[in-house]
Amino acid sequence: MNIILISNNLAKARTLTLTTKHLVLLAGAFLSSSVLLAMGLNYLSLRYADKLDSPTLRSLVLSVHQEEHQKAQSYLRDSLNAMAIRMGQMQAQLLRLDSVGARLAELSGMKPQEFLFNQSPGQGGALPTLPTQDLSFVEMGNKIQELSAILDDRSDKLGALDSLLMQDRLKKKMLPSVMPIEAKWYSSGFGVRIDPFTGRSAFHEGVDFTATTGTPIKAAASGVVVYSDYHPEYGNMIDVDHGNEFVSRYAHASKRLVKVGQVVVRGQKIAEVGSTGRSTGPHLHFEVRHKGLPQNPSRFLKMPG
Repeated sequence: MNIILISNNLAKARTLTLTTKHLVLLAGAFLSSSVLLAMGLNYLSLRYADKLDSPTLRSLVLSVHQEEHQKAQSYLRDSLNAMAIRMGQMQAQLLRLDSVGARLAELSGMKPQEFLFNQSPGQGGALPTLPTQDLSFVEMGNKIQELSAILDDRSDKLGALDSLLMQDRLKKKMLPSVMPIEAKWYSSGFGVRIDPFTGRSAFHEGVDFTATTGTPIKAAASGVVVYSDYHPEYGNMIDVDHGNEFVSRYAHASKRLVKVGQVVVRGQKIAEVGSTGRSTGPHLHFEVRHKGLPQNPSRFLKMPG
């Protein structure tokens, strides 16, 4: 590198030639001076730190510490609030699980004292032999998340089981299983018998209960009235549809108390015993039909002991 020097004191211009070696030496000198200057400043700051300590500098340092502390406290508060909210949700889930558990116990026929859902289960054991340690804030949060996931899973499964048991119970309630009249025996059973009018063998599609005129006739199960009229052979007759193609029939009544389309519940009075239609005396003719075919009512009815 050539450097040309021009001055009024010089008769002619001079030229300086800088080689690579010169440039390296200059760079090294510059770096060395920079390092020495930094070391000197650092020494002075340490040597005279007490003299440099001023209220302004001290307040600046305290301000930085306070800002970091406030950030940490804010993060801690937010985390605790989130954990508190989640704990509240978990408590609500536990209350729901308690109610579902109590209902499941009832549906399954368990005794209430076998599962005390309103009390915490007993726990205990010997003192731990291995060293113990406190849970950290992060570990506590992880445990809560894990427990929350387990609660969600158990809640879904118990809810599904509750629905299935409830559906099964409703189906049983919809079956014609309640005695339609207060009686302990049939005057005429289901199946082949001697017809009281012709004296010939005939198939009896239901069962007969002898009773005095006016005796209440009750619905054997909940359902919808699909027929309520006078029939040439059955006399005053009522058909109740219970769903799943099950229909119960009540015949020879003296009085009908329900209309077509009316919803009736199990055990509700729907008619009174009589001797209308093809009948030899006051009684209730009761049938159970599935898909239009007669079924033996004794398979469904719960006879009183």
